[in-house]
Amino acid sequence: MENPDLQQKIAEAIANPKNMGEMESADAVGAVGSPNCGDMVRMWVKFKDENGKKVIDRATFQTFGCETAIAVASLATEMIRGKTVDEALALSGEELARDLGPLPPMKIHCGELVEGALRSALRPSVALTAKPMASPAAGTLLDNFAAAATTRSTLKMVFLKDEA
Repeated sequence: MENPDLQQKIAEAIANPKNMGEMESADAVGAVGSPNCGDMVRMWVKFKDENGKKVIDRATFQTFGCETAIAVASLATEMIRGKTVDEALALSGEELARDLGPLPPMKIHCGELVEGALRSALRPSVALTAKPMASPAAGTLLDNFAAAATTRSTLKMVFLKDEA
């Protein structure tokens, strides 16, 4: 059963995502992906000193995933601003997605992916400095589109009818 309120909130977040894109001067970067659905979230974080505490000044993200992952990542970058590392690490995927309302079971992983990318960026043992991710070992869908456009090969796309 579809939740129209959730769909509206996701549509609004997609229409105007906050803090989307790579951050050149990031202090830390983290990424996580799901082999089950193919989604990937990458998050960049910049810190500042505020009253003697290291707090998150800004965070940005990139995601190759569904609309819900984009919406949760957008909300999360706003939610963690001004928080200490410990405060941000204490947030669960459910809390990061809270402003969207309850996610359906098949979308809970979107909040978990964003939580994982955030944890990856904020754990000093994982993200000491911002480093670009290596290129994926396997070709992506975009690679397949580009290859089909420049060669005589074809790419078959099948659109599934929404039964909901």
